[in-house]
Amino acid sequence: MTTVLVVDDQALIRQAVTDILASQPDLVVLGEAVDGADAIRRTAELRPDVVVMDIRMPGIDGIEATRVICAAPGPDGARVLVLTTFEEDEYVVAALRAGASGFIGKGAEPEEIASAVRAVHAGEALLSPTATRGLISRYLHAGPSDGAPPHRAQPELLAGLTEREREVLLLVARGRSNQEIATELFISPHTAKTHVNRIMTKLGAHDRAQLVIVGYESGLLVPGDNQS
Repeated sequence: MTTVLVVDDQALIRQAVTDILASQPDLVVLGEAVDGADAIRRTAELRPDVVVMDIRMPGIDGIEATRVICAAPGPDGARVLVLTTFEEDEYVVAALRAGASGFIGKGAEPEEIASAVRAVHAGEALLSPTATRGLISRYLHAGPSDGAPPHRAQPELLAGLTEREREVLLLVARGRSNQEIATELFISPHTAKTHVNRIMTKLGAHDRAQLVIVGYESGLLVPGDNQS
């Protein structure tokens, strides 16, 4: 069973998502939260496997709540799935930076939302590599919407990685699975997984979604890179 906390300041959306997830035999909704502060409190109280998190909420928003929840110590902490409209690129990227394991649109089909929760709980975090990559590429290419300068590469982010680890990170950022990385680099899937886990540890990343961000922010991968 996968336990879930649903967070949204709009009662109708909260109820709709709760109904969708509660209808699944393998998902249990432990409760709901109406804003970020409530989400932090209820996550500590209920200890769900997955928090389905809205971004824009009054008071403590979903980004800050995600940061607090994902910073909680211990291997059994909750994973965060961001529920968003895809017009919120800048906010979604910020949530992924804060530790969210992935995102899904509010207009997604019920089974897609349920599948996303399962994927996050399983630690896959690669809900949609193409969508994640495309979102980050759009955001970094356009620059933040508040008038700040366009993104500049930060190669120092990769200072602690070996050449092989940089190769693996580049492939992760392009959306490759461990099996695909293994095939491309002529290594075993186990070795590919070991490299990915080591990179996550060195970069302090929670999951592969955050590695995609580092791939772009470091300049290892640039917006418009369409290699597949």
